[in-house]
Amino acid sequence: MTLDTLFLICNYAVLPAWLLLFLLPHHPLTQRIVHAIWVPLLLGPVYIYALFFGPPAAEGAGFGSLEAVILLFQSPSAALAGWVHYLVFDLFIGAWIVRDARRENINHWLTTPLLFATLMAGPAGLMAYLLLRLGMRRSWALSET
Repeated sequence: MTLDTLFLICNYAVLPAWLLLFLLPHHPLTQRIVHAIWVPLLLGPVYIYALFFGPPAAEGAGFGSLEAVILLFQSPSAALAGWVHYLVFDLFIGAWIVRDARRENINHWLTTPLLFATLMAGPAGLMAYLLLRLGMRRSWALSET
C-alpha cells in the first residue's frame, strides 16, 4: 500500500467522526465512536509505521530546530506521520469541545463553526472556542476546582 493510499484512508477515516460531532454531537453512536478510543487505535499504527518504518529522512532532519523540522517533513513518510498526528489530535480537541460545551450549557450551534475551524486549523479553532467559553462563562479555568 502506498503512502498516498494511507493518506487518503486516514483522511476519509476521520470524516464520519467529524460529521457525527457536527450533526449528532450527543447521540449514543457519537459517544461510542468519537468519544471512545477507536480513532487513535485505528490511525495509531499508520502513524507509527510512517514515523518509524518509512524511508529515512534527510541528513540533519529532526525536531531540534525549524531547519531540522523542514528537512524532516521533506520525507513523505514523515509528512504522513505529521498529518495523521494532526488528524487524531484535532479530532480529540473537537470531541473535547463538544463535551465541554455541553457541560457549560453552550448551544451546540454556536460551537459548530468553531468545530469546523478546529478541523481545518486546530489551534485556531480551540482558541476561538476558549474565547467563546470565556465570554459566556467569564472564567479562564478549564475545570472546577
